[in-house]
Amino acid sequence: MTYAVVLVTAPSAEEAGRIGRALVDEHLAACANVVPAVASTYRWQGRVEEAGEALIILKTRQDLLGRLTERVKALHSYTVPEVIALPILGGNPDYLRWIDESVSAGEARRA
Repeated sequence: MTYAVVLVTAPSAEEAGRIGRALVDEHLAACANVVPAVASTYRWQGRVEEAGEALIILKTRQDLLGRLTERVKALHSYTVPEVIALPILGGNPDYLRWIDESVSAGEARRA
């Protein structure tokens, strides 16, 4: 099994919390950490912008990334939400097993 950390920014901690909760409730992520205040500088529509945002750090399986991305897009207020997945190359085997068990419960419900 391969795992990923997924980074998503949102315009507020409230929206980030709502998105994170939905992804965990729907078994698309095992965990959602919300970092409530990050300073973002980015290019958007030809201009450099600065904004305060919240960061969601999600832990999931790589095979769920497509569905997770589509769900973030449906829940998010941004036109083009950030969804960036980084592979987990290793870690505590017990924690990785917990990720798998947490998201696998949703597969049992869908079957």
